[in-house]
Amino acid sequence: MRINIFATLAASCLATTAIADGVVNLYSSRHYDTDERLYSEFEDATGITINRIEGKADELIARMEAEGANSPADVLITVDTSRLARAKNAGILQSIDSDVLEEKIPSNLQDVDNQWFGFSQRARIIFYAKDSLDTPPATYLDLADPAYEGKVCIRSSTNTYNQTLLAAIVTNHGEEAAKDWAEGVVSNMARSPQGGDTDQLRGLVSGECEIAVSNSYYFARALRKDVKGVSGDIDKIGWVFPAQDAEGAHMNLSGAGVAAHAPNRDNAIKFLEYLASDQAQKYFSNGNDEFPTVPGVSLAENVAKLGEFKADDVNLSEVATNIPTAQKIFNEAGWK
Repeated sequence: MRINIFATLAASCLATTAIADGVVNLYSSRHYDTDERLYSEFEDATGITINRIEGKADELIARMEAEGANSPADVLITVDTSRLARAKNAGILQSIDSDVLEEKIPSNLQDVDNQWFGFSQRARIIFYAKDSLDTPPATYLDLADPAYEGKVCIRSSTNTYNQTLLAAIVTNHGEEAAKDWAEGVVSNMARSPQGGDTDQLRGLVSGECEIAVSNSYYFARALRKDVKGVSGDIDKIGWVFPAQDAEGAHMNLSGAGVAAHAPNRDNAIKFLEYLASDQAQKYFSNGNDEFPTVPGVSLAENVAKLGEFKADDVNLSEVATNIPTAQKIFNEAGWK
């Protein structure tokens, strides 16, 4: 059952059925139609019905805070470590014990207190115009090299992907290096930050920039199906998995946790364990062009085309603690 966050009638119905056998109430900020199969297969396999409220991550977090102990939410699923950390800090998640999750999800992709777990990943990588740039940046820090002045397209400082990337740079290289990096990238921007990740790739195709930073799944999607302004000229775009001789490529996380006042706690844990199953992990790749978090799960063909790479194995719980520092650095650097 799909429920719109703004439908008050649906919300009241969900509240009256919050505690029921065979139900899990999911608050989701993942907006992908392909996730429908994830939910239907869980329902078919378990007999547990998923009641779903969808909205933006900040709206859902605020809603759960306002609902407090009366919240019908069992599970919050959202995108990016920064939002998972925000949910934990807001006190709307709870610690859980699950041998299945501990065994399958690498320790660096789960909260230190087991309040959230990562279930899919996107590499934040460097794309470049093959026709005009012979030597692309090899690392994130290289994006600040004066040699690339006026060549870089990248999103705004309010973007959670960029916030987590800078927080990872703080974690891996220190605050001073992170400040230098942010200032250098601002100096190298081809235009003021604008649009989403796909728009950064379009900037390459249009010639507005020669370097772009984007999550991998936006490019993999353009390999799989027609994406306006990208797919028709996709052969002109090259890519680099950064820092392969150092920390490795930064990974953005999509994850979930059990709500602090979950009325159907056992079902919520079952749902999280299902997301770690090989079947669900394959669908994250096949359905939404993402990388699984469970090691050894096969990739979709278009995702595999990106090639093998070393991923940064920094602990994302530690990275999350540096997100406020990252935002401060962005502000000081004048990154709009």
